[in-house]
Amino acid sequence: MNKKLIKIEKKWFEQWFDSPYYHLLYKNRDEVEAEKFIKNLIAFLQPPSGSIMLDVACGKGRHSIYLNKLGYNVDGFDLAENSIIVAKKQEAKNLKFYVNDIRKPLKINHYNYAFNLFTSFGYFEDETDNLLAIYAISESLKTDGILVLDFMNVTKVVNNLQEKETKIINDNTFLIKRSFFNNFIIKDIVINDKGITHHFQEKVKAITLADFRTYFNAANLKIEAIFGNYNLTSFDEKISDRLIVIAKKQ
Repeated sequence: MNKKLIKIEKKWFEQWFDSPYYHLLYKNRDEVEAEKFIKNLIAFLQPPSGSIMLDVACGKGRHSIYLNKLGYNVDGFDLAENSIIVAKKQEAKNLKFYVNDIRKPLKINHYNYAFNLFTSFGYFEDETDNLLAIYAISESLKTDGILVLDFMNVTKVVNNLQEKETKIINDNTFLIKRSFFNNFIIKDIVINDKGITHHFQEKVKAITLADFRTYFNAANLKIEAIFGNYNLTSFDEKISDRLIVIAKKQ
């Protein structure tokens, strides 16, 4: 009997986030920036000692690691196996990392706080998947648990879209083309690495504050605060760099 080999095409985020070029392009997102943001969040949230925290789509774990250094119990997860391999090198008694899909709760009714940072959301074509992701985070939280979701301010991004950009990083040339189509912000990335060309894409849904209100209401999450940057100043749809939403599980 002849067996046909079925090739399963990976989604863009499975390819791009597991690539070393992703981390090279965004290497400016360093530990100093991560620590400053976390310090501001902790000062606002004032989590009790012993709080259990979840870092959703944690990448290599920079936010998780710093939260743990502040004395909190932290789990982090990401779909990118290579990122988790790196993060696991920093594991400790109260710091663990896992490979997991954002649409599935890592642990149910377990965490006091959940963080989804650096636009680690909105990657799915099907709107149902975005809702599943919010449901999963909500299921992970205990009653009165807090979700902090840090997303781009899509209004500002779309209004100021830089269509073409070239970056040279460590002798790699990144040619970046941006577009807005069918309510997705799309970034096509072509990399020339010593004459070898690689192509990746980022495709993030243009989710507004109104959209997040709908998601959160459906997942039994009540918005408590909204900020517009990592200094936690007020959100202004026209000028803010970020959309940072803090919600409580009812």
